[in-house]
Amino acid sequence: MRKNMILIPFVTLAIGLTACSTSQGNSEKKERKDASAAVQTDLKRPLVKFFMDLSNKINEKDADLNVYESKDQPTPEMKAKASLAAAAVSEQLNQIQIPSDLKNQKTEIGAAIKDFADSYQAIAEELKKDTPSLDKANATFAQGEEKLGKVFKEGKLGKPNLSNAVN
Repeated sequence: MRKNMILIPFVTLAIGLTACSTSQGNSEKKERKDASAAVQTDLKRPLVKFFMDLSNKINEKDADLNVYESKDQPTPEMKAKASLAAAAVSEQLNQIQIPSDLKNQKTEIGAAIKDFADSYQAIAEELKKDTPSLDKANATFAQGEEKLGKVFKEGKLGKPNLSNAVN
């Protein structure tokens, strides 16, 4: 009986240490989860701001292109203005700087912007033809949206629709 009495404090101490160790492990897991959530929150705000700035920059230059695309029978003058507008958008996109808040996503965002710029440049070139086909340009634009969508998904945001934002 005496041997069992000696073991009781050691068993109690072992149980206490185990409980402290478990709560400390849970605390560390919670801290990592909180840090991960902070990174995602920190990514959301700059991504949304970047998207809004991107769509605003495009909208500054593409009004004549939108007019051209909205008409069933656009005039040659509308077509020429649309071509100039598309070229201006492409040039503007090539000058966009990715914010430092998004430095870890710079490669992916840069690739998406390049697709958007290439798309607008292709539109500008196609509109110089007698019978333009914008299918290839639209496919390139969609490809850029996919790339940007992956970055937004990484930030736990829904896939943005730049096409709707600029038309």
